[in-house]
Amino acid sequence: MKEGLKRACVALWWRVGIACVLALVVAQPCAASPAADYRIVGYVLDASPLPPISANKLDVINYAFARVEPTGEVVFPSPIADRTLASLVATRKENPALKIVVSIGGWGADYFSDVALTEATRKRMADSVADLLVKHDVDGIDIDWEYPTLPGAGIHHRPEDKRNFSLLLEALRARLDQLGAAHGGRHYLLTIAAADSEFVEGIELARVSRSLDWFNLMTYDFHQSLTPTTGHHAGLHLSAPAPADDRAGDKAVAQFEAAGVPAKKLMLGAAFYGRAFTGVDPAHDGLQQKYAKYVGDPSWRELVANYIDKNGYVRHWDAQAQAPFLWNGKTRTFVSYEDPQSLRAKAAFIKSRGLGGVMYWEQGLDRNEELLGVLDQALRSP
Repeated sequence: MKEGLKRACVALWWRVGIACVLALVVAQPCAASPAADYRIVGYVLDASPLPPISANKLDVINYAFARVEPTGEVVFPSPIADRTLASLVATRKENPALKIVVSIGGWGADYFSDVALTEATRKRMADSVADLLVKHDVDGIDIDWEYPTLPGAGIHHRPEDKRNFSLLLEALRARLDQLGAAHGGRHYLLTIAAADSEFVEGIELARVSRSLDWFNLMTYDFHQSLTPTTGHHAGLHLSAPAPADDRAGDKAVAQFEAAGVPAKKLMLGAAFYGRAFTGVDPAHDGLQQKYAKYVGDPSWRELVANYIDKNGYVRHWDAQAQAPFLWNGKTRTFVSYEDPQSLRAKAAFIKSRGLGGVMYWEQGLDRNEELLGVLDQALRSP
């Protein structure tokens, strides 16, 4: 090719390339989908009927719960589990990208320690999980062992749980990868629900992270019936009167990151329910005070209907903790909860820290998907 003609062709191709790039930018000002940047993971309890679910507002539904038997077999305690899972899988028609995950365990679920103890029982559980995934056409599993090495609600536990939990997750990851290879390269998800502070002392965080797609951080229940004082049960930061060793969402994230867990593998937890205490000392409008009796966990639906600025309950906002609370001076009742303002604060924190997204408990506690809608809007918007 003559040199002049060659230069002309190069110039032409350069102009065409630039024009194509500009056309793509104009046509698609935001090529990356926000849904791919931040996941919204929602737990859904087995129920009949199921609560309304807007599949396009979610990336992952965690069905709760399956259980593991001492033999390693994974079973469903609910007699309607098959029907519930079929209904959840059907929501993919509305959102084909939606993932349906089966959560195994939950508070008080036993036998994890026994099954993790030997290679044979770990393999049996992994094979049982593979059969479950194929049978129900679901996308993965979530392990909710509360908690390795700790007695929890009277569950079996042993010091060896720390290493054995890593081995169990590695066996599960290997089996899921084997299953995926046999199904056209499909990737099956493996996640865990995990608390912070002393609750993760029985986990090799850096090691288990290598087996997991992400952690669902249970950054709630910081204050409840087992704690000596009231306080924010899902606070993003510590409140002013809180002691330095109190728990908070930002502290949980820092703990996991310090152990080597990538930020993108952390789903910050949100609670669609409150924690209520009565006989509370009145200082600080009941915040961080001793109480006489724990009186329950009202859902967001109940909070809106009967509590928030109703029946003597006055809403307060803790700007330092980025959390609301209710105080009833007449009955000396304190209620910690989450609301749209606190969830928007959590969404901003997730974005600022480059976390993977948010997880919440639980779909049936919402009212007309008000809280889910806040998370969807806050995390999907620029």
